[in-house]
Amino acid sequence: MKQRILTMLPLALAMTLAGNAARADAGHDEEGFHGYLRAGVGSSHGPQNCYGLGGNTMKYRLGNECDAYFEGGYTKEFAKTPDGVSFVGTLWANEWNSGSEFGDAKLGLAKAYVEAKGIDVLNGGVAWIGKRYYYRPDIHMLDLQFINLNGTGGGIDGVKAGPGKFSYAVFKDNDSITTNPTTGVITDNKSALRQNLIYEGLPVNPGGTIDIATSIITAQGKDNKHNGWQLTVLHKQDKVLGGGNTFGIQYGVGPGTGIGVGNDRIGASGSTTLGSDVTRTRIFNDLVMQPTPEFSMEFVVLGQRDKSDAGGSSTWTTLGARPVYALSEHFKLQAELGTHRVTQPNGGETLRLNTITIAPTITAGKGYWSRPELRAFVTYGKWNDPATAALNANNNAGPAFGSATNGTSVGLQVEAWF
Repeated sequence: MKQRILTMLPLALAMTLAGNAARADAGHDEEGFHGYLRAGVGSSHGPQNCYGLGGNTMKYRLGNECDAYFEGGYTKEFAKTPDGVSFVGTLWANEWNSGSEFGDAKLGLAKAYVEAKGIDVLNGGVAWIGKRYYYRPDIHMLDLQFINLNGTGGGIDGVKAGPGKFSYAVFKDNDSITTNPTTGVITDNKSALRQNLIYEGLPVNPGGTIDIATSIITAQGKDNKHNGWQLTVLHKQDKVLGGGNTFGIQYGVGPGTGIGVGNDRIGASGSTTLGSDVTRTRIFNDLVMQPTPEFSMEFVVLGQRDKSDAGGSSTWTTLGARPVYALSEHFKLQAELGTHRVTQPNGGETLRLNTITIAPTITAGKGYWSRPELRAFVTYGKWNDPATAALNANNNAGPAFGSATNGTSVGLQVEAWF
């Protein structure tokens, strides 16, 4: 009974707030064709090598992405009633390959959802149902979506409540079962019901706001399956050296750690085989500055601890910077420096990795976020002996490093969003 009350609490709160709401956020997808593209080639006397430790870590991106990725699609209002109610649909496809060629990689469906806007009973709220990207801010340098609530479900978004706004959604994650082919009896159920409640834009200081996002995850299977939760608190500071700063504290338990979905993705349902002894704590600060039209930089510091009874604890700490200088309106010189330190749960020697990239870039503009960018790059990686096995295991080109403790990659890359 206690668990049932806890499970339904976010829904009750969402309905209460919706009754007092004045208006809603317009949604995250704008009408028209939009998307993202990342592709390139690199050589290290063979397929491009990339430098990362894998496991509970992410790697610095500039000149250090060996994959090819595309996502894109269309958002269109396809019905509007005489009383002003608008129905908007979004459909996106995506494709990913671990190497430089898209080749015969499978084309998937990334988004397929419909929003209803302007319904009186929702007091301006936006209702939606389907599959979508949902609240996934990231640290760009690391491609780390420090919270990711993507999935298939439905909810109400961006409802005005006091000084900020709230969103509530429910998702069904890992929606599959395994059956005995002979008897038809269900042998495993990995699915989970996930509820998310987000409150954004609570002002706490001049130019500064707090966002709070929580997930409550209820396992659907009966045998050795566990519930979980996560809580994320973000402080966002506007107008910092011409940019903005995000400071975050996150804590997840069991499937609320996101382990089993991706290295970074706190928020979505991780493996429901994980019990309450499995925890993830993450603290980070991400600053993007643009003090002059020509100079910009992203700077990140992060610490993350993963702990469990069976596996012990491991801590990943990282520090990185990407300074960018625009020599003209359409030409930049970029650099990226990053260092990683990972402790081993068995008490072994700490893994260490350092990378540096230099990338002359043709760009659409001087700003840090101006895209597309056409880049040439040289990337150098240096690591200690205990990290060699991890570098080989997580290299797209296979165990090409052998017993070496350094490497260099040279290549070209395009990154575009539109």
